[in-house]
This record gives sequence, structure tokens and C-alpha cells, in this order.
Amino acid sequence: MSVPPRAVQLNEANAFLKEHPEVLYVDLLIADMNGVVRGKRIERTSLHKVYEKGINLPASLFALDINGSTVESTGLGLDIGDADRICFPIPDTLSNEPWQKRPTAQLLMTMHELEGEPFFADPREVLRQVVAKFDELGLTICAAFELEFYLIDQENVNGRPQPPRSPISGKRPHSTQVYLIDDLDEYVDCLQDILEGAKEQGIPADAIVKESAPAQFEVNLHHVADPMKACDYAVLLKRLIKNIAYDHEMDTTFMAKPYPGQAGNGLHVHISILDKDGKNIFTSEDPEQNAALRHAIGGVLETLPASMAFLCPNVNSYRRFGAQFYVPNSPCWGLDNRTVALRVPTGTPDAVRIEHRVAGADANPYLLMAAVLAGVHHGLTNKVEPNEPVEGNSYEQNEQSLPNNLRDALRELDDSEILARYIDPKYIDIFVACKESELEEFEHSISDLEYNWYLHTV
Repeated sequence: MSVPPRAVQLNEANAFLKEHPEVLYVDLLIADMNGVVRGKRIERTSLHKVYEKGINLPASLFALDINGSTVESTGLGLDIGDADRICFPIPDTLSNEPWQKRPTAQLLMTMHELEGEPFFADPREVLRQVVAKFDELGLTICAAFELEFYLIDQENVNGRPQPPRSPISGKRPHSTQVYLIDDLDEYVDCLQDILEGAKEQGIPADAIVKESAPAQFEVNLHHVADPMKACDYAVLLKRLIKNIAYDHEMDTTFMAKPYPGQAGNGLHVHISILDKDGKNIFTSEDPEQNAALRHAIGGVLETLPASMAFLCPNVNSYRRFGAQFYVPNSPCWGLDNRTVALRVPTGTPDAVRIEHRVAGADANPYLLMAAVLAGVHHGLTNKVEPNEPVEGNSYEQNEQSLPNNLRDALRELDDSEILARYIDPKYIDIFVACKESELEEFEHSISDLEYNWYLHTV
């Protein structure tokens, strides 16, 4: 049994409080199954106690649906008396919240059993177990995310989002021109505050680009040699973006497909692997001839159908797919090709990596990363050869074969023998139970379109 060492972390707390005497409160944060941040707020005087003894939160936190209700079929609610587990700080995640009027800090937490072992249903623990398999091989994973989002108005129209008025022109944007600098200027104060806030929090966000829809943007995170830390950054970045935008009298959405006819929000992840000497094992002048790269790609492609429920975990996730929006719908790969599921950038030999382009911004980063790395490890250890790389437009060469709805994706996950070797089947059962519960509620609702079509017609 192991509990994170307290002495080192207490030093971290002491140094932070000494450097920031103005801080009054600390938000203790933990990401649930949906990547939604939950937790407690404490006074600064209680921070040392958190490092020494942790805080209690119910295990059912990881059995919550998207509305925050416990899904009892997971067995983590009333069946265990809605019992508590204990949460401890994640090192190097204590930082200020730059958007707060009352000086407040934040600290990421992870859940453990009362005896000290990591709690199996914490998505961060799901990822840790996959990463441990690479540790056994002496391999280190470098990872980075690209996160897309929309700025939206704080007022909806008939329950639907709309782009916010530009603080400069006062107009609502209609541009779909990707990379347009002028559109960055329309929201420059908000976007610059996001980058500056990320820097203050130690989040390695190094660029913002205009994406291909009105008021849609992408933040690029720099790669780090720790996939769990990369996911921590992604979770904290989403929270930062939401709160900074709110300070600028705007809202944000990471919903996979908020507007019909416009691009969805993606969450691309870049993966490379370092050997014991710190060398990228994918390095090559000719990536097609690099066996490790091919095998990693082969494994990810083989497990892609079963991974879809983690990559696209909501009903709305599957509305994002379509050739015109650069969202791949078949397990394929290619060199410097943005129409494929796995793109291999071909800049310099030592920068060769896998760019996974399937997941939506509504995915939980820890579960997304766990699924991708499970495929990589499966491919490397079983020397899985991929199909031939695609040249040109993959949508014209490959028929859609990935699950295109949540129910089929959940069936693929539930039946996957490969993913069950990497992700605790008990956790897969909990995940499937939560998502089936959401799906059942969705399918029992009646949409406005149904009333428009059928109420007075049939």
C-alpha cells in the first residue's frame, strides 16, 4: 500500500502560502468520469491538513452522469452506503486562480481507498495503470493536446447558443476562415488573458489559433514527458478558459457539436515515445520504414473501434463527424494528411510523432489518453502491422466503419478483449453503465423536431 509522501508536498504548500500571503481560499479539484471538475473549497489555514490527511469525498463522484446524478447501476452509490474515499493532492498542481476577485488558489486531487491504494474508478488511476506498462518497458511517453472551443454569448436564443458580440466591432462573427488573424483581434483581450492565465498557472499553452467556425478557437499545449501531467493540464486549461471568458462577459462551450452546419470541437493528442536514453523511438527520415512507429499505429488502429466510447462519450459527440469538417470516420493513417485518423507529421526526423485526430473536446482527457496508449502498447508488444498509409483524401477512399453512435460504441467497448487487458473491466462496467443511463434518458425525451414533424401531421 502506498500513499503519496507528505513531507515533500508539505514543503510545496509552505512555499506557496509564503509566496502568496494574499490567498484566502483553496479550491480542491477532482475530475469526474465526464471530465467535469468537482470538489471542495477550503480556507488557506486548512491547506496543511489536506496535505497531511487528505479530504473525504464519496466514491459515487465517479458514478455521476452528465447532470451530476449518481447512476446506481454502477454499484458506487447506495449499494455501498454512498461511502467516502480519501483524496490526496497531486504534486505541482497548486496555483492561483487568476479570474477570482477574492484571492483563491486551486489544487488537483486524486482518490484513494481508505487504506491508501489508488481508487480504481478515478480516471487518472485508469490512465496510471496503462502508463505503468510503458514504465515496465523502460519507455517514456511524450504527449500534448490541442483543444478546440467556441466562445458563445451568455444569452441563448430559444435555448440555442449564438456567437458573442465582438468587444471591438459589436457585431456577431460569421466568418469560417481558419487561421484568420483578424478574428483573433476581435477577442484579443479574452484570448490574451487565457494565455497569460495559463502561464500563471504553469499550464504550457503556447499558441491560440482561429478555427473554421465563428468564434471558434484552438489552444495548443506544449508536449511534456508525462502523459498524466498532460491530462492534468488539459483539465485545468478547460476550467481556465471557461472562467476567463466569463470575466469577459462571454461563455464557452466544449460541446462536440454546438452548431448544425459548423465544425465541431475536437481534442487532438500528439504522442511520441522516448527510450531509456531519451531518444524518440519514432525518429526516422522515412517514417514508413520505422517499425516501432508502424506497430504503434497498427495497435491504435486495431483498438480504435473499441476506444470510440472513450473518445466520443456523449450522444452529441457523433454529430461532429463529416468529411467537410476534417473528422475521420475510419481507422486509417497517413503522412502529413489531415483527412486520416492518425496523422504522422513529417517535419524533422526527431519530431516524428502520432497525431490522434478522432476525439471530441467533450472527452475526458485521462480516458482518451488511456485508450490511445493502450493501443500503442498493444501494437508495440504484438508488432501489429497497420494497413497502407492513405495518400490524398481518405474520405473518398475509405467507407465509414467506426461506430457512428454512442450505443454501438458502448457495445464495442464492452466486448473488447484487448482493452480489458489494459483498463480494469470493473471500470469499463461503470463507464458503460453511466453512459447507457444517459442514453436511455436521451432516447425517452421528445425533441422539438419530432413535434414539428409529427404533432399535426400524422
